[in-house]
Amino acid sequence: MRTPHALLAATVTAAAFAAAAVAPAPAAGADALPPPGTYYVQSATTGLNAADSAGAVEQHRPRGDEDHQQWDLRADGAAHLLENTDRPGGCLGRDGDRARTVACANPEARWQLTPAGADRFTLAAPGTDRRLTVAPKPAGANHPAQLAVGTGTGDLATWYLTPVSPLTRPVPPRDRRTLDQVTFLTAHNAYANGADGGFAPPFVSLFPNQTRSLERQLADGVRGFMLDIHQTPDGAILCHNSCTLVSRPVALWVDLQRIVDFLRAHPDQFVTVFLEDYVDPGVLRAELARVRGLPEVLYRPDRTGVRENGWPAMADLTAAGHRLLILTDHSRAADQAAGLTRDTFGVMYQREWTVENHWSMGPGVGASDWSCHSRWYDAGTNIPLTRTEPGFRPLFVMNHFRDAPIASTAATDNSKLADRARRFCQPAARKKPNYLAVDRYDLGDPASAVAALNTYAYP
Repeated sequence: MRTPHALLAATVTAAAFAAAAVAPAPAAGADALPPPGTYYVQSATTGLNAADSAGAVEQHRPRGDEDHQQWDLRADGAAHLLENTDRPGGCLGRDGDRARTVACANPEARWQLTPAGADRFTLAAPGTDRRLTVAPKPAGANHPAQLAVGTGTGDLATWYLTPVSPLTRPVPPRDRRTLDQVTFLTAHNAYANGADGGFAPPFVSLFPNQTRSLERQLADGVRGFMLDIHQTPDGAILCHNSCTLVSRPVALWVDLQRIVDFLRAHPDQFVTVFLEDYVDPGVLRAELARVRGLPEVLYRPDRTGVRENGWPAMADLTAAGHRLLILTDHSRAADQAAGLTRDTFGVMYQREWTVENHWSMGPGVGASDWSCHSRWYDAGTNIPLTRTEPGFRPLFVMNHFRDAPIASTAATDNSKLADRARRFCQPAARKKPNYLAVDRYDLGDPASAVAALNTYAYP
């Protein structure tokens, strides 16, 4: 069994280490044009990528090298060309008011790149105000896939040129490493383990997401815990989908007490809890009040200037005793309507502090979907994985699991975690994953992916 310290310092496999090419980050001004290279053309509005789709250029979910989404940028006089890596001779171009893949020799393939601040650019037809743009969003729908060329302004006409193989830099020493520079092994449905108690009706309980107790997970180096809470007459209970017909379910406060006790015994450790939250705020507040020692370790980023100054160093957090971050996926608006917001008693709203990719890679068996797109992008919500604010970069939760936890599938998926993080999710979010969430963390050695990510910082 690995100790927590051994886990973070585990020897990185050759493949995982090679995946993280570490080099000094180039110094570039805010008005610098990107150098020649291979890029994703990524919307600043949606975080989705421009992809060649049988000649049309559409915004698609980021899929690494699998979906004609990579473009070779090169200068063409005062303008630039973007040649599709899968369609030699075919460049991102224009046909009237639509984006199309056209012959690179076609004048409609030339673009005038103009810096738009914060590593963003506009792409305009040279000598005009006609720009590559995401079409406006119809009421009650997502933005259309087909990309347009018009006189749009603002974020709809603003793009990241995200390098396919970015230069990274060595992670700072431990005493200067900030929270957003660290990656944590995270257990999806950590409570659904069958060792601590019941978590689902009889048939569903045959397929646990984990098989080791929460205390064993802590001992093994798991530092992120995804917990589903439902409301019963006894308070907030840990169950999958509902607590009906569940034998011996565990109360939330019991698992939180285990975590707090661990942190008191290990003052150099930091833990994050993610709540899939189906309880009233008053019930949750009462549940947390039962946890002895919780106020002493609870981390409140809303009270420490994080949004203005960025995430603190891990050493500063541990020195201050701020070592347990609790996040909820519940809606702030719903809580305001109920008259009590969760952040008043220390539970942070996840949409305000993190970005997170869609939770499923597909069914429990068969082919998987490695596309990496925001969990919170739909007709009513638009929080792209690329979201940043001046002075603040949200933490990135990378989900890597299926609809159903099948042991053999989880073992295979977990062995590919570092590859997906590097080639798909890191460029999709333009940041390093901070939480790698998996089923059956004991299979497929996901700890090696965590160790690899903890050797470098993304620019």
